[in-house]
Amino acid sequence: MNIPSSVVEEIKVSYQPTSIPNIAIKTSRDAYSVFIKQFDVNTIALQESFFIIYLNQQNMVKGIHRLSVGGISSVLVDIRLILSIALKSASTGIILSHNHPSGNLKPSQQDMNITEKIRSCCKLLDIKLFDHLIISPYDTYYSMADAGDLFDFSLNESSK
Repeated sequence: MNIPSSVVEEIKVSYQPTSIPNIAIKTSRDAYSVFIKQFDVNTIALQESFFIIYLNQQNMVKGIHRLSVGGISSVLVDIRLILSIALKSASTGIILSHNHPSGNLKPSQQDMNITEKIRSCCKLLDIKLFDHLIISPYDTYYSMADAGDLFDFSLNESSK
C-alpha cells in the first residue's frame, strides 16, 4: 500500500472563544466556588470526579472540563488530555480538582503523585499549575497550594 508522506492523522485545531462570564480566580476559595457548581450533588458522596479550570494570563476562567468520573475511591487522570486541552485553548494556567466521597480531605499518596506528574509536565510547557483542590461532599475543601504542597506558583503571585 502506498501512503503519501504528507498524510498524518491529526486533531483539527481551531480557536473559538466562549461566552463564559468574566470570572477571575485569585484564591483557592474562588476556585472552590467555581468547582463546587460542577459536581453532581446526587453523586458527590458516591463517586470521584476530576475537573480542570483553564485560565488565561489574568487568571480569568477560559473553560471548565470534566476529565473523568470514576469509582468510589479512584478516578482516571490522563495528563495528555489535560494538557492537550490547555494547549488547544491557549490557556496559561490550570487548577485541578477532584472529590473524596468519604469526606476525608487528606490527599492520598496517589493524589500527590499525579499532581507532581502534572506539575512537571506543565512546567515543560510553561503552563502554571496553580492548585489542586480536594472537595468533600460536606462543603469543605483542601487546597494543595494553601497547604504548601505546590511550590512553583500561587494565585497571589501571578496577579502581581
